[in-house]
Amino acid sequence: MDVKETAAYLNVSVSWLYKNAARSGLVMYKFGVGMNSKIRFNVSDVEAWVKQQRVSGV
Repeated sequence: MDVKETAAYLNVSVSWLYKNAARSGLVMYKFGVGMNSKIRFNVSDVEAWVKQQRVSGV
């Protein structure tokens, strides 16, 4: 998924995703170099990350 699709799937802003994805452990794939690079997310990686965010007992 691209950044916009992933942000929509997670219900977060694109800027949040750029700032916090790596910090929060969400795996990104970068294709290309510099300003022309593209960031992509694997659907199964995103789904696994979402499951890890689950808080039990709340």
